[in-house]
Amino acid sequence: MNDTALSVTASARVRQLIELTQSLTRRLSDELAAFEAQRPQDVAAGLAQTQDLANRYRRESAQIKADPSGLAQAPGADRMALIKATEAFEAILGRHARAVEAARIISEGLVRTLAAEIREQRGVPNAYGASGQATPTDGSAVAFSRSA
Repeated sequence: MNDTALSVTASARVRQLIELTQSLTRRLSDELAAFEAQRPQDVAAGLAQTQDLANRYRRESAQIKADPSGLAQAPGADRMALIKATEAFEAILGRHARAVEAARIISEGLVRTLAAEIREQRGVPNAYGASGQATPTDGSAVAFSRSA
């Protein structure tokens, strides 16, 4: 393959990466806006699409890291556009990560508060009474899972 063909192929590859990076950046920006509007439930509808874009971005990034020579033939303007798109992505990614972490902390706090309130209303269950008979207790349970 001659240098012109390599340059065209590398340029197309860079433009493909720019488009992927910009698409993922837009998705994260939309999700961030939902978190900032205190509507995390709006994120759930597009979660599969975001995960698909993130997985594609991860795979593409790994391929570039393993063999950066494939992009070396691309014109400098295309490479600079990819750098700018990546910088914008990294900026929104940091803000998005902080918003997700804040939502997680708030959600866990709410679950803990509700569980404590329920526990307090039920009182301390006694397994056995003074007569040696089991005391009746509320059969419902509250579970807390960090993985939820």
